[in-house]
Amino acid sequence: MFVDKVKVYVKGGDGGNGMVAFRREKYVPDGGPAGGDGGKGASVVFEVEEGLRTLMDFRYKRHFKADRGEHGRPKGQHGKNADDMVVKVPPGTTVVDEQTGQVIADLTEHGQRAVIAKGGRGGRGNIRFATPANPAPEIAENGEPGTEREVVLELKVLADVGLVGFPSVGKSTLLSVVSAAKPKIADYHFTTITPNLGVVETEDNRSFVMADLPGLIEGAHEGVGLGHQFLRHIERTRVIVHVIDMSALEGRDPYEDYVLINDELKQYNLRLLERPQLIVANKMDMPEAEENLKRFKEQLEDDHPVFPISAITREGVRELLLTIADKIEQTPEFPLHEETEQSTRVVYKHQKEEARFVLSRDDDGVFVISGPEIERLFKMTDFSRDESVRRFARQMRHMGIDEALRQRGAKDGDLVRILKFEFEFID
Repeated sequence: MFVDKVKVYVKGGDGGNGMVAFRREKYVPDGGPAGGDGGKGASVVFEVEEGLRTLMDFRYKRHFKADRGEHGRPKGQHGKNADDMVVKVPPGTTVVDEQTGQVIADLTEHGQRAVIAKGGRGGRGNIRFATPANPAPEIAENGEPGTEREVVLELKVLADVGLVGFPSVGKSTLLSVVSAAKPKIADYHFTTITPNLGVVETEDNRSFVMADLPGLIEGAHEGVGLGHQFLRHIERTRVIVHVIDMSALEGRDPYEDYVLINDELKQYNLRLLERPQLIVANKMDMPEAEENLKRFKEQLEDDHPVFPISAITREGVRELLLTIADKIEQTPEFPLHEETEQSTRVVYKHQKEEARFVLSRDDDGVFVISGPEIERLFKMTDFSRDESVRRFARQMRHMGIDEALRQRGAKDGDLVRILKFEFEFID
């Protein structure tokens, strides 16, 4: 098992702006308010798709930005809400906030959904702000900004395909040429002492995880060599790819090797033989390989398909990968009796209430106001209308920002900055 990780940026859609509009009415000489609310922005939603097995797709697309809602319309018409952006992820994906390290979602079952970046609500139109004292307000809200964040996707990956065979038959070389994995390769036995895993992508855009497992030797089921470690990992694969050195350069008989390896699998766990098995006749670029392959096929009693390849020249590798992908799609997962489902606990933590704003002062003497709440209100204010500006000033005063500025020594004319915008403090 290994953990595949990828970082992506997600942003919910902004809400549509509310509208300022009026309609003429007899009892309102200047016209009644008629500006509708903006539509809700789309959220970025992750959904589990059981057919996916890797995070390969996220290496090509790392930015997900949902649509904004429509702006409000005249005659009190509500802007259209945007449709959520649904992003498919494989089962077992954990979504972690990059900045805080908090787990946002743990997605395990097909069809399970989680909102990763929430869309902003639509801004209110001026029809919402009418009062008896102000029956025709020239005020509307901008849409609320959608949530944006960088998240890390983590997927605990079990190998779909296990490469089996005696040491030095070319398993590591094969893995290195079909994936981005960089296993240690040398011309001596047991170069691989722990499983190497790589994500393989076929030319028709299917992907699976392949494991180059430690070399197996006779007596492995009794713990000889790396036997128990090897066999424990092969239990978890869906397809077995049996790699054989068909050149026989080390003096071993290819068919005898094939029989011995399968016997070790049978001795350890009879159910291992239920898995589909493909035979890879490797090193076909070497002398004597063709003659050895002919003799091997004559001796072979099983009906497993044989794929002559050369991992070095890549001859025959394309056909092998496409067949492996087909076998994975046709083969159900094999349950492991010793595995138990870990119970899920929900832990509630007491969190301190965040300050409504933070007041600081830059080196240039400008007072800086920051914080999620005040920044959200700022972005939702239409500063092109005096009435909206006055409303924002009231909101700041109710939050205690005016008093906080006075306590920090702010005087008439001092500059105050929110985000990239500056204005004068008036006491």
